[in-house]
Amino acid sequence: MTKKMDAQLIDGKKTATEIKNEIKVEVAAMIDNDEYPPHLVAIIVGEDPASETYVGSKERSAKAIGMTSSVYRFPEDTTEEELLETIDFLNKDDEVHGFIVQLPLPDHIDVDRVIGSIKPEKDVDGFHPVNVGKMALGQKAFVSATPAGIMELLDRYNIDTEGKHCVVLGRSNIVGSPMSILMSKKTKPGNATVTVCHSRTQNMKDLMLQADILICAIGQAQFVKEDMVKEGAVVIDVGIHRIPAENEKGYKIVGDVNFDAVVKKASFITPVPGGVGPMTIAMLLKNTLTAQKNMKQ
Repeated sequence: MTKKMDAQLIDGKKTATEIKNEIKVEVAAMIDNDEYPPHLVAIIVGEDPASETYVGSKERSAKAIGMTSSVYRFPEDTTEEELLETIDFLNKDDEVHGFIVQLPLPDHIDVDRVIGSIKPEKDVDGFHPVNVGKMALGQKAFVSATPAGIMELLDRYNIDTEGKHCVVLGRSNIVGSPMSILMSKKTKPGNATVTVCHSRTQNMKDLMLQADILICAIGQAQFVKEDMVKEGAVVIDVGIHRIPAENEKGYKIVGDVNFDAVVKKASFITPVPGGVGPMTIAMLLKNTLTAQKNMKQ
């Protein structure tokens, strides 16, 4: 009997590098043509360590491919009005092509009001209701970076999604909900039959075992076990968690999937780290390039 091979790894780090190199070529051509390079601005309020790490990574990635990158840092006690004034300023600045407000925000600031105040044409995070609505209608829009990155991985790895059963674990506005919409659209990749599972779903394991494509964004470390995955399924792991480990750091990074067990059963799988994570920044940069091109038209 032939031993089954482990799943093929979907290398998000390698794919993200390819995308960034493609953008770098376009940006270099703009600069050679005496045009402004795309300018990405990040706003961060407070001192959340994870947010600082993420914003720093965005800034370095943007500069590495020739984009202009700026970060506006505000103290925790910044008022909502002060933040809205900054957003209004960036909305009107023609030299800023795209900007993001790093989440989470302090509790005293209304997140919906802040996101709604961003000009949709500069909303490269794809969170504005106009962009979300256009995405749902299948119109041209900025799609939030993590779902866009997953779609890009499925496309570049030539994973067949048409008519497949896609199960999405999680219904967040950032990943689960947009992912379910994108996968159900008459597109390539897409055109799948989609089931969304969440904390109130009954018989979740039975539904997961039906999945040809399993997208895991449930926010629980190593939640998905081998006995929850169909033989030959494509497994996309969006989770990122620190768990204790006996090493120098005292922890290791894992996803929502028990990788070591599930890799033996899946046909394709994203590792954590190095899977979906790097794609998020790459797609944010791609959205910024698109925003710059749109402003020229």
